Amino acid sequence: MPARQTWAILREHIRPHRWTIVLAAVFALIGAATGLAQPLAAKELVNRLGDDESIAGMLVVLTLLVVLGTAIEAFGAYLLERTAESVVLAARRRLVGRLLRLRVPEVERTQPGDLMSRVTSDTTLLRSVATESLVGAVTGALTLIATVVLMGLMEPVLLMVTLGVMVLIGGAVGLVMPRIALASKAAQEAVGAISTVLERSFGALRTIKASGAEDRENAAVDAAAHDAWRHGVRAAKWRALAWSSVGFAVQVSFLAVLGVGGARVASGATDVGTLIAFLLFLFYLIDPVSRLVEAVSQYQVGAAAVARISEAEQLATEPVGSARPRVGAPATEGAGGAEEAEGTGGGGPARPATVVFDDVSFRYRDDLPYVHHGVSFAIPSGGLTAFVGPSGAGKTTVFGLIERFYEATGGRVLVDGRSVLDWPLDELRAAIGYVEQDAPVLAGTLRDNLLFAHPAASEQELRETLVRTKLDALVERLPDGLDTLVGHRGSKLSGGERQRVVIARALLRRPRLLLLDEATSQLDAVNEMALRDTVALAARETTILVVAHRLSTVTLADRIVVMDGGRVRAVGTHAELVAADPLYGELAAAQLLATGP
Repeated sequence: MPARQTWAILREHIRPHRWTIVLAAVFALIGAATGLAQPLAAKELVNRLGDDESIAGMLVVLTLLVVLGTAIEAFGAYLLERTAESVVLAARRRLVGRLLRLRVPEVERTQPGDLMSRVTSDTTLLRSVATESLVGAVTGALTLIATVVLMGLMEPVLLMVTLGVMVLIGGAVGLVMPRIALASKAAQEAVGAISTVLERSFGALRTIKASGAEDRENAAVDAAAHDAWRHGVRAAKWRALAWSSVGFAVQVSFLAVLGVGGARVASGATDVGTLIAFLLFLFYLIDPVSRLVEAVSQYQVGAAAVARISEAEQLATEPVGSARPRVGAPATEGAGGAEEAEGTGGGGPARPATVVFDDVSFRYRDDLPYVHHGVSFAIPSGGLTAFVGPSGAGKTTVFGLIERFYEATGGRVLVDGRSVLDWPLDELRAAIGYVEQDAPVLAGTLRDNLLFAHPAASEQELRETLVRTKLDALVERLPDGLDTLVGHRGSKLSGGERQRVVIARALLRRPRLLLLDEATSQLDAVNEMALRDTVALAARETTILVVAHRLSTVTLADRIVVMDGGRVRAVGTHAELVAADPLYGELAAAQLLATGP
């Protein structure tokens, strides 16, 4: 990333804290000024010793300069550290806010572990470059200039000797800095790779154990960790070289100044007090030069972090609150306005939604084949509609397009006669309940999971939903009832229990449109029958779409949409389709769905 762009991004991060940073810089400069005054006071003390004058006053002045300078610099450092933490906090809030709004295709193209690394480790590195590097560069440069000016006024010849050595060694340091930047960026990317491998491993821990793959996964993590170590060591090597060059430059300058200065004292060109003061100034140069080297080094590391954070912030996000602008049509066009879009949220039944697919084509990426080829169907308000077909027919993709996780490549997807692209996204999803195929349960309590989509639900509504989904008996068995922790991804619940929790979560919202993707796949016969009754009851007040294979669900449907190869083959009831559609007849027979024409 170009330096100009990096600094533009940094300015955005530090702008809310700019006056605090300026104040910290002022304190740092005052502390530096007290330090610059100390060699001058030391020179005066030496001169008084030579003249047999009292040095008590100068000792007091030196003591005050040391104490005052230390206190001022400490307070300035505190302000800077506090501001740095505030910059990191704001960056994390901003980045997490964007990542949670990412479009689903963006998340599928990006490794989640790497995104987490950008929120954690990369934002931590941002703290240095956004505050310490900036203030260090400014105060170090100003202090260096002031020190050089004072040294020049005191002894120009010795200053030329000092600068000659510094320039030679400074050139070598300048060559090292780009290498620090490259190694630091590689190290941060390697840390992201560790997070990616660990996220994959913990996400499928049971599969890893069942496959006896612990050693192979450990080897993968170890390889990523070793890669991070290798790049980190390389960056450390170049930083150590830069730091040691500063000390080496000062030591060589000291020897050169001591030799030349000693000769000048012997010749009477200067006095001992001036030589001592100059040597003190020389050692004082270590601090501003070190600040500059550290600032540049931090910038190289931080610039890589800024680039990675910026990359994450450039990922496409979903719109917040508003619909996509349209040309030539009002925002409220179509059946069912925004006031009808929201789920009831416990406030009473609302009109069930209608769904229409109008010649919809879709593919997940431009380099992938189409999943839908001109899919068209119309679902009236209310009732249960089942989608059946072979694996890969595009059934689950229908739900993703309705929820607007993806946008159709061609054609239109309409809810209540209105394109989903023209709905405000929050209103569209507020009208929909969605049960995913893998039934995700979040870490936390059972209550947290049930109320996740409808936090304002009353206790009465919650209890009624528990009874409808046969979860009331489970709650009674749990040690803390609804407040029992369910573990990571619901690990403390069985597969069927997790599925019922997810279904209860969707029903508690009382949506106008309910999408069930294989909602009964992990339920036993008793609980499946209970859910069948629950779905049949819910279909009276909401529109239900379900991807299903089981007899109980398919025969319960008011209509069945048969899909194959990304197209709709037929629409009808179970009996009609067994008699009229050969593919459905084969599926019914193979899955024991047939009950006769």
